[in-house]
Amino acid sequence: MISKQVKRNLILGILFFLPVTFLLFLYPAKHNYNALDVVKPHVSELVNFSTEEGLPVNLENHLTVLSFLGSNPKSRLTEALNLKELVYDKFKGFKTFQIVVVLPNEAKHQLASLKQEIMKYEPLEYWQFAFADGQSIQAFFNSLNANFKLDDNLSSSNVFIIDKELNQRGRLDDRTDNEIEKQAAIYPLYSYNCIEVAELKNKMSEDMRVLFTEYRQKRKGNFDSNTRRANDLKTHHEQ
Repeated sequence: MISKQVKRNLILGILFFLPVTFLLFLYPAKHNYNALDVVKPHVSELVNFSTEEGLPVNLENHLTVLSFLGSNPKSRLTEALNLKELVYDKFKGFKTFQIVVVLPNEAKHQLASLKQEIMKYEPLEYWQFAFADGQSIQAFFNSLNANFKLDDNLSSSNVFIIDKELNQRGRLDDRTDNEIEKQAAIYPLYSYNCIEVAELKNKMSEDMRVLFTEYRQKRKGNFDSNTRRANDLKTHHEQ
């Protein structure tokens, strides 16, 4: 009888202290939290862009994943489907989240069939198509930090993350732990390749989660961007 009582108390003690221990383990991580890097401030707003219905499309005050599918968007269907399944489906419903696909005006005739492929199972409430002339698209793209050019169709496999204040987000240092340990040269990640499933599932999903956490902490008053900037400057100075 005594043995059963001791066993019950032991189990209850474990059930009580295990969550407390877990929370204490997480507590330091909260205060060492780092935001997603700003890789380019002051991205242009979509001033001369509109939806198929002629409505404006805005980046400001949204957390945006930005894609360029070009004048022949059906040729980029794989990228669009990967973006839908691996990014959109994971973050849809989050406050202010949206995917914006930039297209030249001449791509409007393909929009219906493109939507049919992407929207097979549900309407994409947080997905917008923004149309403009080629010159406006190129000027807008030039406001981004990209280590590549758009192709002749004004398209790319890569997508960008833009925050509510029109800052482009990414990684100033995309080295793996092993590369850091070996002191490999620093290289950045400005955009995410939609052909590379692992890049979307791991790097982009993680970076989006970090960005949502940052804004959640800002709402709660627990985020200090000045500390983050100071840490960045100190790190780069030391390197």
